[in-house]
Amino acid sequence: MIQKLHDKFLFNFLAQDAENAANVMEAGHGYVVPGITSDNFNSAEGAVKKVKELKSVSNIVSVGLGGSGNVDNWKKVLDIAAASEPGHLNQPFETAAYSLGYLDGKDRQKQLVNALVKPAGEVGKIQLANSGNRIKVEEFISIASNLGIESIKMMPVNGTEHLDELIYLTKVAQANGIRGIEPAGGINASNIKDILAGVKDIEVEFFMPHIFGSTIDKQTGETIPGKVMELYEQVEGL
Repeated sequence: MIQKLHDKFLFNFLAQDAENAANVMEAGHGYVVPGITSDNFNSAEGAVKKVKELKSVSNIVSVGLGGSGNVDNWKKVLDIAAASEPGHLNQPFETAAYSLGYLDGKDRQKQLVNALVKPAGEVGKIQLANSGNRIKVEEFISIASNLGIESIKMMPVNGTEHLDELIYLTKVAQANGIRGIEPAGGINASNIKDILAGVKDIEVEFFMPHIFGSTIDKQTGETIPGKVMELYEQVEGL
């Protein structure tokens, strides 16, 4: 992946267009992966065009499910990724391994596919995004690792509400060779420092919060560079 803040942290923000992506990346001092969500496009073709536009300013673009992690969008995200090679895509755990195999079979440049799970409200357990089944973190990470999944997304963490669960997940994931953890939901300038401080001593390869709602201009749909800069200033001296 790209250069990381403190050799660990990246930040995922949505970008309206290439100019917005470039401004956001500058505001985040380069530690930014710009992205789109599939539900903002009526067709995969429109999303593919947008990914290619954003790739003019960033080597990696993230394609999200949208709709607060709507698992029904998994196939649309996969179709977008297959046609645009964004570098990073979001999938529910149940389709992540299939998506990896599908993209490998297309002989595409290797894509990083995360696996979405939900907090279970109990440290040491996670909830599967599709079925809602609860499973021990150790069992889940063992399965994910054996399937070749490299990153786990936890959503919604609701800011710091599930921080202890997120820290535990990160520890177990790192100990079992998972490259990254990606929290999302309710993350903003008031809680980002506490979230990053909770995992700063865990030697996971990357930790990438997805930060959308608190940074987006509701009128234009653009991510506000000033909001990104505010977040960065909270954690640069961590």
